[in-house]
Amino acid sequence: MADSPEAIKKSQKLYLFVGLCLFVGTIVTVMVATVPALDIGGHGFDTWDMVLGLLIASCKVALVMYFFMHLNHEKPWVYGVLVLGVIMAIALAALVFLAKGDPIHYDNFKTGGVILPGCLNFIGL
Repeated sequence: MADSPEAIKKSQKLYLFVGLCLFVGTIVTVMVATVPALDIGGHGFDTWDMVLGLLIASCKVALVMYFFMHLNHEKPWVYGVLVLGVIMAIALAALVFLAKGDPIHYDNFKTGGVILPGCLNFIGL
């Protein structure tokens, strides 16, 4: 922690700089989604724009965690828990993408009296 007036002023400058970086990151994220000159994928908002926006947001999250949540002064096991959480989030996202890429198409599910849209062809409607 800052004990002297010089250290406090240094901390203030650091926090203002990080806050400015977060503000600029927010503006850039909005510009990626709306300005055609920054469109990196196809025309309009698409997957590549989303990926770039999420990368910018991830950098902003890292800044907030490192400086404002004071994780730069934590013990190594805290970083291990953080990395484990990131690995789990990536694994869950991968499962969603795998499920979207290879869906199950089976129209004979027992629905308990509820007619699902996929079952309409099966019963002849």
